[in-house]
Amino acid sequence: MGRRKELPLLEKVKITDIGAEGNALARVDNLVVFVPMLIPGDVVDLRVIRKRKKYLEGIVIRFHEYSTERIKPECDYFGVCGGCKWQHLPYDRQLYYKEKQVRDNLTRIGKIALPEIKPIIGSSEIFRYRNKLEYTFSDKRWRMSEEIASGDKFGKENAIGFHIPGLFDKVLDIRQCHLQPEPSDSIRNAVREYAESNELDFFDLREQKGFLRNLVVRNTLSGDVMVILVLFHEDEEKRRGLLDFLSAQFPAITSLFYVINSKKNDSLTDQQPILYKGDDCLVEEMDGLKYRIGPKSFYQTNTRQALTLYNVAREFAGFTGNETVYDLYTGTGTIACFVASAVKKVIGIEYVEDAVKDAVVNASINNIHNASFFAGDMKDVLSPEFINENGHPDVIITDPPRAGMAEEVVKTIISAAPEKIVYVSCNPSTQARDIFLMSESYEVAAVQPVDMFPHTHHVENVVLLTRIR
Repeated sequence: MGRRKELPLLEKVKITDIGAEGNALARVDNLVVFVPMLIPGDVVDLRVIRKRKKYLEGIVIRFHEYSTERIKPECDYFGVCGGCKWQHLPYDRQLYYKEKQVRDNLTRIGKIALPEIKPIIGSSEIFRYRNKLEYTFSDKRWRMSEEIASGDKFGKENAIGFHIPGLFDKVLDIRQCHLQPEPSDSIRNAVREYAESNELDFFDLREQKGFLRNLVVRNTLSGDVMVILVLFHEDEEKRRGLLDFLSAQFPAITSLFYVINSKKNDSLTDQQPILYKGDDCLVEEMDGLKYRIGPKSFYQTNTRQALTLYNVAREFAGFTGNETVYDLYTGTGTIACFVASAVKKVIGIEYVEDAVKDAVVNASINNIHNASFFAGDMKDVLSPEFINENGHPDVIITDPPRAGMAEEVVKTIISAAPEKIVYVSCNPSTQARDIFLMSESYEVAAVQPVDMFPHTHHVENVVLLTRIR
């Protein structure tokens, strides 16, 4: 059996751009090379780790020059935890590459004529902007490179923090995260200290054993805090001890839940959070409206920028007050409630039943009587029969998950023939694909990127489509 051919080392490669998934790129011998965690202007030696027909993937072996654009990251864990991969890039340059990503996807994948893209709207806060973070407990703490280089011997140590990219059972212990405001850091660090002092077992992700599994912290702009403690199995004495400690130590916690999750995955969608103390939800206010946020509710994680995003969607729709609006993938009804006062009626459709229940409550607490919500798979619910029963949509607002819309849903939208479609997306590539499918019936009238997630390559994009006559 022959030896596997060693992939080449590329010397003094200059990074020239940022491409798919936020990876830096260079061109070597007419091939594109993708490399993570670099920025244009860096000059490096690369080891090729994967060779494809049209591109290569590489990792950095040595730096020759650092880009003049490079800045010092705020976070001590930059480059290790897998989040905030653009902290070494000035924020104005982050916005430049996000806007470029939108343009490239719409023209390359969508293959459509575009109006002038409106300048991307940046986030007013670039740190401490998230209203939700989820941490993982692990009995296998990931070692930082300087620890390994020290030559010290380490025993088995616990961690509560974030997964190392590509290593499901390794967790980086986080002492300070710049994504969520206090008391998020203090709660996480206090839980670690209490757990170790009281010999509570951290989870072994590979062997699927242990007691402490996940910790979720949510907050509102007004300062209310929800904490969800996820345990692998029930131990009433240990559970009560930790929950009582949290309640006494942090009066800011207004909603305290726990979940017993003995499954092999961390998803809570099929689990039942149990209220231990406080309110059964958080309430966030936006544009004079109140939104109920339960332990499993989806809510845009950058609260301030969510208002910007929804204002763009409402402005693009250009309501006159007489429209029937369909809000697809409505979640907890945030967009539906946001536009309800400007239209005749709103129909919201969402797959997650608990989210639909929250949407009904959100409409009720805001005295909205012209919104109806339906649960089910979009391709099954949004049928010609459903449209005949609930009224022809004048405007469709769609905000699908990253995978975009199923082709059956796109076809139904086209056959429904609304005058306008406002497409809100967190993934411009799947958005472009869906727009291409609609391009014989609809043309792009406006494009507005909105940055919801500073220091990442992710970008929200709002596109207005108008029916071709």
